[in-house]
Amino acid sequence: MFRIMALAAGLAVLASLLIGPWRVASGLLIGGVLALVNHRWLQSSTSAAFAVLLDGQKPRLTIAKYALRYLIVGATVFGAYKLRIASLPALFAGLCSFVVALFFEASREFYFAITHGEETN
Repeated sequence: MFRIMALAAGLAVLASLLIGPWRVASGLLIGGVLALVNHRWLQSSTSAAFAVLLDGQKPRLTIAKYALRYLIVGATVFGAYKLRIASLPALFAGLCSFVVALFFEASREFYFAITHGEETN
């Protein structure tokens, strides 16, 4: 998923550099990087929380830490928009690079389910 997200964001930035204004390219770049950071941060925090649950301990992941992620992403988007560094729709499009990765992964799973008659991990 992470590689497909990076590839989708990179291709979008490359295409926008060729045909769009620089604010669109910077918005796609900032949004794509935020999506990748958010994905990695979510992946590490949830795996840490579930590892603690397997040991029988109380999870240390609080709602504040979970919400902090969104606060940082939102503040970065707000700052980039207010400083006129990036286009707001391009920022949101960059943040949605995970949608491309989800569709790619779903298509891959569907292909393997049909051709092999089983699911993949």
